[in-house]
Amino acid sequence: MKFAPSVFTFALISAFAASASAQTAASAPTRAEVKAEAAAANKAGTIPKGQESVSGQDMPKKPAKSDTTRATVKSDTAAANKAGTIPTGQESVSGQDMPKKPAKSSTTRAEVKADTASAVKAGTIPTGQESVAGQDKGPPKK
Repeated sequence: MKFAPSVFTFALISAFAASASAQTAASAPTRAEVKAEAAAANKAGTIPKGQESVSGQDMPKKPAKSDTTRATVKSDTAAANKAGTIPTGQESVSGQDMPKKPAKSSTTRAEVKADTASAVKAGTIPTGQESVAGQDKGPPKK
């Protein structure tokens, strides 16, 4: 009984294998055909070489020729630099927000220190954990 199913399975597998190999052999070109096709395409010039453009890719275009001379450009740049219209370093460059310098205070350092000392003495400046607003100070003491 075990012999009949195994023979049937073997016959079924071999039939599928034969049909699968027949399909791949019929659809795949031979090595000689591929080489001949490549040689014909190369001779016709349809295969791009090196950095030639491939269909769908554009090579960068050369910039337009300027009609101003190098000496004119250099003199214009020197004049603009002398006039101060060319930003240097980290001066205001368009699109950048540079930090602004803080305004000068009208009170002196000694006055600020005296105000701070009097506030500490009066108890108006919180110290330690009191300075952190809204934080839990731990379990209540017993």
